[in-house]
Amino acid sequence: MAARSAPSCHLRLEWVYGYRGHQCRNNLYYTAAKEIVYFVAGVGVVYSPREHRQKFYRGHSDDIISLALHPERVLVATGQVGKEPYICVWDSYTVQTISILKDVHTHGIACLAFDLDGQRLVSVGLDSKNAVCVWDWKRGKMLSMAPGHTDRIFDISWDLYQPNKLVSCGVKHIKFWSLCGNALTPKRGVFGKTGDLQTILCLACARDELTYSGALNGDIYVWKGINLIRTIQGAHTAGIFSMNACEEGFATGGRDGCIRLWDLTFKPITVIDLRETDQGYKGLSVRSVCWRGDHILVGTQDSEIFEIVVHERNKPFLIMQGHCEGELWALAIHPTKPLAVTGSDDRSVRIWSLVDHALIARCNMEEPIRCAAVNVDGIHLALGMKDGSFTVLRVRDMTEVVHIKDRKEAIHELKYSPDGTYLAVGCNDSSVDIYGVAQRYKKFGECVGSLSFITHLDWSSDSRYLQTNDGNGKRLFYRMPGGKEVTNKDEIKGVHWASWTCVSGLEVNGIWPKYSDINDINSVDGNYIGQVLVTADDYGIIKLFRYPCLRKGAKFKKYIGHSAHVTNVRWSHDYQWVISIGGADHSVFQWKFITERKLKDTLHIAPQESLADSNSDESDSDLSDVPELDSEIEQETQLTYRRQVYKEDLPQLKEQCKEKQKSGTSKRREWAPGNSIRLHFVHGYRGYDCRSNLFYTQIGEIVYHVAAVGVIYNRQQNTQRFYLGHDDDILCLALHPLKDYVATGQVGRDPSIHIWDTETIKPLSILKGYHQYGVCAVDFSADGKRLASVGIDDGHTIVLWDWKKGEKLSIARGSKDKIFVVKMNPYVPDKLITAGIKHMKFWRRAGGGLIGRKGYIGTLGKNDTMMCAVYGWTEEMAFSGTSTGDVCIWRDVFLVKTVKAHDGPVFSMHALEKGFVTGGKDGVVALWDDSFERCLKTYAIKRAALAPGSKGLLLEDNPSIRAISLGHGHILVGTKNGEILEVDKSGPVTLLVQGHMEGEVWGLATHPYLPICATVSDDKTLRIWDLSPSHCMLAVRKLKKGGRCCCFSPDGKALAVGLNDGSFLMANADTLEDLVSFHHRKDIISDIRFSPGSGKYLAVASHDSFIDIYNVMSSKRVGICKGATSYITHIDWDIRGKLLQVNTGAKEQLFFEAPRGKKQTIPSVEVEKIGWASWTSVLGLCCEGIWPVIGEVTDVTASCLTSDKMILATGDDLGFVKLFRYPAKGKFGKFKRYVAHSTHVTNVRWTYDDSMLVTLGGADMSLMVWTNEMEGYREKRPCDSEESDIDSEEDGGYDSDVTRENEISYTIRALSTNIRPMFGIKPHLQQKEPSVDERGSRPPVSRAPPQPEKLQTNNVGKKKRPIEDLVLELVFGYRGRDCRNNVHYLNDGDDIIYHAASVGILHNVATGTQSFYQEHNDDILCLTVNQHPRFINIVATGQVGDSADMSATAPSIHIWDAMNKQTLSILRCYHSKGVCSVSFSATGKLLLSVGLDPEHTITIWRWQEGAKIASRAGHNQRIFVAEFRPDSDSQFVSVGVKHVKFWTLAGRALLSKKGLLSTLEDARMQTMLAVAFGANNLTFTGTISGDVCVWKDHILCRIVARAHNGPVFAMYTTLRDGLIVTGGKERPSKEGGAVKLWDQELRRCRAFRLETGQVTDCVRSVCRGKGKILVGTRNAEIIEVGEKNAACNILVNGHVDGPIWGLATHPSRDFFLSAAEDGTVRLWDIADKKMLNKVNLGHAARTVCYSPEGDMVAIGMKNGEFIILLVSSLKIWGKKRDRRCAIHDIRFSPDCRFLAVGSSENSVDFYDLTLGPTLNRISYCKDIPSFVIQMDFSADSRYLQVSTGCYKRRVYEVPSGKHLLDQAAINRITWATWTSILGDEVMGIWSRHAERADVNCACVSHSGVSLVTGDDFGMVKLFDFPCPEKFAKHKRFLGHSPHVTNIRFTSGDRHVVSAGGDDCSLFVWKCVHMLH
Repeated sequence: MAARSAPSCHLRLEWVYGYRGHQCRNNLYYTAAKEIVYFVAGVGVVYSPREHRQKFYRGHSDDIISLALHPERVLVATGQVGKEPYICVWDSYTVQTISILKDVHTHGIACLAFDLDGQRLVSVGLDSKNAVCVWDWKRGKMLSMAPGHTDRIFDISWDLYQPNKLVSCGVKHIKFWSLCGNALTPKRGVFGKTGDLQTILCLACARDELTYSGALNGDIYVWKGINLIRTIQGAHTAGIFSMNACEEGFATGGRDGCIRLWDLTFKPITVIDLRETDQGYKGLSVRSVCWRGDHILVGTQDSEIFEIVVHERNKPFLIMQGHCEGELWALAIHPTKPLAVTGSDDRSVRIWSLVDHALIARCNMEEPIRCAAVNVDGIHLALGMKDGSFTVLRVRDMTEVVHIKDRKEAIHELKYSPDGTYLAVGCNDSSVDIYGVAQRYKKFGECVGSLSFITHLDWSSDSRYLQTNDGNGKRLFYRMPGGKEVTNKDEIKGVHWASWTCVSGLEVNGIWPKYSDINDINSVDGNYIGQVLVTADDYGIIKLFRYPCLRKGAKFKKYIGHSAHVTNVRWSHDYQWVISIGGADHSVFQWKFITERKLKDTLHIAPQESLADSNSDESDSDLSDVPELDSEIEQETQLTYRRQVYKEDLPQLKEQCKEKQKSGTSKRREWAPGNSIRLHFVHGYRGYDCRSNLFYTQIGEIVYHVAAVGVIYNRQQNTQRFYLGHDDDILCLALHPLKDYVATGQVGRDPSIHIWDTETIKPLSILKGYHQYGVCAVDFSADGKRLASVGIDDGHTIVLWDWKKGEKLSIARGSKDKIFVVKMNPYVPDKLITAGIKHMKFWRRAGGGLIGRKGYIGTLGKNDTMMCAVYGWTEEMAFSGTSTGDVCIWRDVFLVKTVKAHDGPVFSMHALEKGFVTGGKDGVVALWDDSFERCLKTYAIKRAALAPGSKGLLLEDNPSIRAISLGHGHILVGTKNGEILEVDKSGPVTLLVQGHMEGEVWGLATHPYLPICATVSDDKTLRIWDLSPSHCMLAVRKLKKGGRCCCFSPDGKALAVGLNDGSFLMANADTLEDLVSFHHRKDIISDIRFSPGSGKYLAVASHDSFIDIYNVMSSKRVGICKGATSYITHIDWDIRGKLLQVNTGAKEQLFFEAPRGKKQTIPSVEVEKIGWASWTSVLGLCCEGIWPVIGEVTDVTASCLTSDKMILATGDDLGFVKLFRYPAKGKFGKFKRYVAHSTHVTNVRWTYDDSMLVTLGGADMSLMVWTNEMEGYREKRPCDSEESDIDSEEDGGYDSDVTRENEISYTIRALSTNIRPMFGIKPHLQQKEPSVDERGSRPPVSRAPPQPEKLQTNNVGKKKRPIEDLVLELVFGYRGRDCRNNVHYLNDGDDIIYHAASVGILHNVATGTQSFYQEHNDDILCLTVNQHPRFINIVATGQVGDSADMSATAPSIHIWDAMNKQTLSILRCYHSKGVCSVSFSATGKLLLSVGLDPEHTITIWRWQEGAKIASRAGHNQRIFVAEFRPDSDSQFVSVGVKHVKFWTLAGRALLSKKGLLSTLEDARMQTMLAVAFGANNLTFTGTISGDVCVWKDHILCRIVARAHNGPVFAMYTTLRDGLIVTGGKERPSKEGGAVKLWDQELRRCRAFRLETGQVTDCVRSVCRGKGKILVGTRNAEIIEVGEKNAACNILVNGHVDGPIWGLATHPSRDFFLSAAEDGTVRLWDIADKKMLNKVNLGHAARTVCYSPEGDMVAIGMKNGEFIILLVSSLKIWGKKRDRRCAIHDIRFSPDCRFLAVGSSENSVDFYDLTLGPTLNRISYCKDIPSFVIQMDFSADSRYLQVSTGCYKRRVYEVPSGKHLLDQAAINRITWATWTSILGDEVMGIWSRHAERADVNCACVSHSGVSLVTGDDFGMVKLFDFPCPEKFAKHKRFLGHSPHVTNIRFTSGDRHVVSAGGDDCSLFVWKCVHMLH
C-alpha cells in the first residue's frame, strides 16, 4: 500500500549531547532560574542542572552562532547563519518565541547584545561589510544600520553607563559607536604608542568611559574614550576569547585554558588553570565564561561545559560534553542495553547512556573513526577508520582485540552478522571484506561487484546474504561468507533482512521525492515492529515514514534541529528512542519515539512551535482519498494575475522609449482636448475569483469592487461613487469594524493596499513594499488599528500592518499553495488565521515575524481546501468552510467536529451576534445557530423569488454565492455571475447590480437614438442596458456561442450580432428574437456594421481576413472584400454607404467599395476629406497621435469619434481610456487619461448624442458609463489627468546660474583629487641621496659652529611656545552660488544662521561674533529652521555624500540646536550624492528631504526617532526645492527642472499630482525654482523666466508675468502676516529691484534695491523678520534690508568665485589680504570681524604679498601681469607683464630690494625695486623643472627656495638666479619665512592616503616651532616644526570643502588664516598656545 499519509506516531527531542564551542564565543549563561542556556547545531538548549533536564528552543532553520542574554536574564536572543538569517528572541522558561527580527542581515549573525534596560538589541552580520544593526526588538523594527568594518567583528557591547553608545571589536580594530537619529557613527580606537595595533577578541564596558578588551596576544587593553591608556600584559598567554562582566567584577577566559577573575578596577583576584584540574587536558581552550556569585560556567573549544564552584576551584564539574572539531559519522547501538556508541574525526569513541543522558566511557584512537558496530552479544565493538584499517575493542573496558589494515581508503560502513560469526567491512574503494569473528578476524571473502564506494550494508536474518548500496545508488546482493554476487533476483525474493539501513530498494522507494534522482539521504533505519522508517539527510532533517513505503514521494513527518548534514540515524535496541548524529555540528540528538497510542494522551501538550513545519506537506503519490477539486476552485487557483507590463513600470518604459523617439517630436503638438469625462456608473461586480468582498457601510450604502474601481452604491438613489486610487485590478476588500473605512488590495509588481474613507473617498493610507504580483486577502483587526494582508507571490506572504502609520509590523511566508482568506482574531490582536488550498494555519505575532501552526485534524477529517473562515464567540473558537461543503469547527488548533452545510464548496461565511450565515456554490444562503448545531433557515436564490424593484434579471437559478454580508435587515449576496442581490429576511430577492459573467467582453453597440446600448460577451449572452438614470439590464438572451461584436441598424429595430464560430444573426432589437442568421465563416466574426441611411447593406468582418457584404432586404451575400493579409479588427462606412474603411491585425488601413467589395487605394491626405459615418479606426494619419510612446508593449484596441468630430476616445491594453483632439496628427498627441478598467479596454462608444461614453473591459467584464463634460462646464476634479508621454521641450529659457546649479557635481572630500596638475613622485616616496656630511666627512666631535636656525624668528626674547590647538573663530564666506533659501533669522532677528563649506554658522548681527556647528564631515548644501514654537532654534542641515550605504561618508542630515550646537538627530539617507533641500512640517515633527541621486528621491522622516516614514522617486530631472505647506504635516510641493508636483503623505505612501497647466492659454511648463504658499490652498512658484505661477490645488490659475526680470530664485512665506518675499536676478533699475515684498495673493508689490554696486543682483535666499528682510546673494553677501527705509546693511561678505589662491598677512597688524578667481583682492580685519576694502582688478588674481614694512602690496595675476599698490592710497605704484601664464607666487625680499615673481612658465623673475616703478627684470632663475608653487627668501635676502610642481625643491642665489647645489650650504641657510611643502624639514606632512591628493600649502609659525598645512581633502593640520620623520603626528581640523589652497599665520602667531578652493571661504582659527 502506498504511504499516502504520514505515519501517526511522532518523535520528541529528549536530549542533545554537545555544546557549540568551535567558532563561537560568549554563548553560555545562567538564566534567572539558575538554568544554563547555550546552543548546539540549530537548537537553543536550556539545561537545568538540578533536575538534569533539557528544554529546547527550535525556532531556527539553520545553525545558531550567536547568543545574548537579556539583562533580566529570562529572555534570550539567538542569531543564525543562512542566506536570509534571522534573530529570535525567546523566553528561556517557556521556550516560546517572543520576537523575530529578519530581512536585514545576509550570510549570518555574528554577534548580539542587549542594551542596559533590554529595550534594544544590536546585531552584527557576517556580510562583506559586517553590518551593525540596532533593533527595537519588541516591535521587530530596525532603528539604525551602518557598515561595521571591512573585516570580521568578533564582539559588540552596549556601553551600560552611557546612553546610545556602543563598542565593537574585531580583526585589527576597535570602534566606538554613537547612535543619534538613525545614524550609527563610529570612531576608531587609537592604539597610539601604548600598545600594538592588533586583533581584539572581546570587550566589556565599565564606568567613566572605560572599556576593557581582550587581545589576540593575551593582553588586556584598557581604553578611555577612544584612546588606549594602558595594557595589562600577559593576562593570558594566548588569545582572550571571552570576557564577562558581573557585579563582582570581570571574568576572562582564553586559549591558554585559564580563567581569570578580576575586580571592578581590573585588579587580579585569582586564576583557575583548567588544564591542571582532574578533568583537564593539554590544549584545552576556553571559548565562553560566565561568572555569577560563587559559580563560574566555562565552555570550551572541544564542546565541554564545566561548572566551577569558586571555593573548590580545582574540582570543576563537567556538566556536558560532546565530540570535538571534525566530522561525526560513526554511530552504533548496543544490542541489549540502552547505550549508543559514537566515533568521530576527533579520533575519540564515546559510549552514551540513553537512560542517564550521560557519557559513560571515552577512548581515544590513533585515527579518525568513520563507522562503528557492536556484535550481537554486545561484547565486541568494531570501529572503521579513515585510513582503511579497522579496530575491534572489548566494550566493557575498551581494550583492543585486534587492529587490521587491508585497505587504503576509508572504511565507511561495517556490520556484524545476526548470528555473530562474521563482520562485513565496506570500504570507499568499492569492496566489502568478510571476516570471521571467532577466528580472530581472519578474512573469509570479499565482495567486489560495486563500481563506487560502499555506503550501506545489511545482513539477512539467517546471515546467508548481504545487501549493499554504493555511491552510484546501486543495490547489490552477495552470498556469504564467500562474497559471490547474486544476480538471480528470484533467489533474493524471499530473503528477510535482519536490519534495514539501505537507502535504495523497493521497500524504501517512498523516501525519495517523485521526480528527482538526488542522493542526499545519508542514513535510514527501519523499525519493523512499529512499521516506521527514520531517515537522515543533508539538510539537517530527520523524517519518519511508514515502513514499507513503496511508491516514490511518500508522506512523512519531519523534525529539524541538526544544522547541516545528519550523517547517521539509528533506533535504540528496544525502539524507544531514535539517535541521530550531525556531521558538522558534532552533536548527538536523542529523540523519544511516541507511538500512536501514546500520542492521544499527549495531545493536550501544544505541538512544538517552530518556523519550519514538522508536519510535512502533502505529496500526490496517489490522492484517491482526496476529493476532486471543485471546478470553480480549480479555475481560480490557475489564475496567475501576472502582467507582461505593470503600471509601475510605465515611467521607466517611457524613459527608454523616449530616447528612441526624440526625433519624432519636432512638430508642435496639439493641446489636450477641453472636454473631460467622469465615471458615472459601472455595471459589474467581481465575483468570479474573489470572495467576501461586499459590505454595507455605516450609512447603509453598499461597497464592493470591480476592475480597478472601488464602488459605493446607494441603493435608494441607484447612484454610485468611486474610489479611483488603484491602477490595476482590485482583488480583495475588507471593511473597518466601524464600517466607514475600506481596505482594498490590487495587482501589481509591488502591489499596494489602499485604505480609504467611504464618505470622502480619500485615501487615508497606502501600504506597499512587501508583496509581489498582487494582494489577495485583507482583514482589519477588531480595534481597527491593524490590518493583515496576504500576497499572491510564491510564498503567499502574510503581512501585519499598523495601517495608519503605514508600518509593517510583522511578516511571514504563508504557504506554497494559494491562501484564500486571512482573519484576525477579534479578541487577541496578535493572533490570526489563514485558510487556503489544503491549508488552515493559526498564527501569532512575534516581533517582526509570525509563527504559524497547522490545524491539527486528527482522525476527524481530511486535510481539505478551506475557502472561508471566521472566528467564533471566544478567542479559541474558529470556523472554516471547506471545498466539499463542510464547516469545520476548531478549538485552538484542533479540529473538534465537522458539519455538512452545502452541496459543493462553502464560499462565504459571516459571523453574527447569535449565529452564522453561510453561502455556497449551490446557491443557497443558510442561517445557523451559534454552534452550527441547527440550520435555522435557508434562502434559495431563484428567479421566482425576484422582487419587482430589481435592476436586472437573474441569468440562472441558484448561482454560486461568493460573498455574504448582513445588515439593515437584509442579507447582501454577491454571485459568481457578477450579480449583487439583496435578500429580505422574508424571502424576496432584489437584484441591485450586475455585469457580464466570466469570459472576455468585446461586443458593444450604442442605439442610434435612445440612451441604451447592447453588449455581447464570451459568456454566451447578448444584453441590452439602460444608460438613463434607471441603470439596469433591460433584456438578456442566451446564445449558442460567445460573441465578439454587435451593431444596431440605423432605424434601431434590428440588432446584428457576430459570433465566435463564424456565424452571425440578426435579432429584433426589442424582443431579441432571431430574424435571420448566416454561417459562412469558420473564424470569429470581429466587427459587424450596417451601412448608414436606410441600412441597406450589412458588412461582416471576420478573423479569416475577409469582409462579407450582405443585402439586408434580400438576405443575400452580395460581395466579398479580399486583400487583407491578417484578421480584420475594425470597419467603418462612409456617409454615402459606398466605401468601407478597414483595419487589420497587421496594422494595415485598407479601403473597399460596396457592394462588390473591390479594393481601392486612397492617398492618406484624401482620407480625411471623405465624410465617414463613424470612425472607430485606430490607424491612419488622423489618429497617428493616439499611439503611445510605448507602442511596442501595448496596443490601442478601440477608438470612437464624437458625432461633432471633435473628440476621439480610445481604449488600450493597459486599461487606459484616453481623450484626444481630432484629428490627432503628429506622433504622441496630448491627451487626458482615465484609469478605471484594469487591463484591456476592448471597446469604447459614444452614445448617439455624445452625452455619454460607454467603455468595455475585456477581462474585468465590466461596462462603464462615463458622462461627457464640456469645456466650460467642469468643476476641477482630481480624476482628470492631463498628460502626454513627452514633455514639451521649452522650459522658459536659459540662465547660467540655473544651469550651473543643475549641473554641478558635488565631490565628497574623501574622493577629492589634486587641484594643481602635479606630476612626479611624492616626497615621502622619493629615495634620498645621502648628503656630504652624512657620508662621514664630519669629524667625530663637531667643532663646527652650531647649525644656524632654520627660520628667522621675530619674537626673540619671548619663550617659544608651541601651538597646541586651533579653534575656529571666524568664517568669511557664505554658500550662495549654488544653494538657496539658506539664510534665516533666529532669536527675533538678533542672530542669523547660514552655512559655508561644512560648517553651520550662527552670526550675531550686532557684534559680528560667530559660533559654529562643526559635526558635518562634508559640505552642507541646504539649511532650514524649524518654525514651530515647540522646537525653537532647531536647525536641519543636509550634506554631500557618496553612495548611500549608510556608512559615515553617506549623505546625511543633521538636526541641531543653533544655540548650544547640540546634535539632536542624524539621519543617514539613501539620497546618493547629497541632500539638496530640507523642510520641516507645520508641527515641526516631520522633516522632508530631497536627494541629488538620479531619481531625486523625496523622503519624509520622523526626525526625533530617526525613522524614515516614506520615500519615493521625485522626478527624473533636478528638483531644486521641496517645502511643506506651512499649515500641514502631509502636503508639500516640489519644484525643479520643468517640474512642479503637489504631494500628499498618506500613511507611508507619497502621492503626487503634476501641476496642470491646461486652463491658461499658452502656459508652458517651465523650470520652477522657488515656492511659497498662500491661504486656501494657493501655491506660488517662481520660474526661470521671471514669472510667478499661481496654483489653486494643483491647477494653474494665473501667472504673475515678469515678477522679476530674471529667474525667481527665492521665495519666502511670512507665517505671521502671510506676506511673501521674492528674490530674483535683475539689473538694478529705478522701479525694479532684486527683492520684492508682495501681499498675500501676489497682486501688489514693493521693490527693494540692494546697494551692492554689482551690475546684476542675483538673490539666492530671502527671509523676513520684524521689519527687516534678510537677503543672501550669489555674490556671497548677506544683506539686511529695512522694510521702512529700504536701507541696506551688508552683514557678511565673501569671495564670489574660488579658488582663493592668494593670501597674505600683515607684518604687524591683525589684517590679511586675499586674492581670488573672482578678480578681487580683499582686505579683512580680524578684530572688527569684517571686510575693510576690496579692489576689483578685472582679472583673476592668483597671489598677493605684503612688503616687509607693510606699506606695499604686490599682486600676481592669472594672465601673467603683476601690480604693486601703495597701501595708504591704494594707488598703483607700478605694473608689469613679462609672462603669459599665471603668476603663482610673488615675494618681497626681507631687505625690500628685490621682488621675486614665480610663474607657471617654470620661471622666477627678479626685479630691483630700488630702480623705481619701471620694474625692469634684472635676471631670472634658470632650469626650474616645473611650475613654481611657493617661494621663500632667506633672512639675509641672498637665497630663494622654490617648491615646484614635480615635488622637487630648489634653492637659487639672489639676484643672479644661479642654482645652489651644495647641500651643506643649503642646510646652513636661515630662512625668513617657510611656506614650502617640500624639503626634508617637512617630510612628515605627507600622509599615507595621498595617492590622488596633495598637500597644497604650508606655513611655519613666526616662533619657528609650529607648522600648519592645508590639503586637497579640505583638512588643516597642525605639526611641530621641523618634522623630518615620515607620517608625523599631527592634529587635524575640518571645516573646509575639498582643497585648502593657502594658509598663513598672522603676526604674533595669534591666528591662522586658511583659504578654501571649492568653498571660496576664508577661515580664521585662533591659536591656543601651550602653557609653560
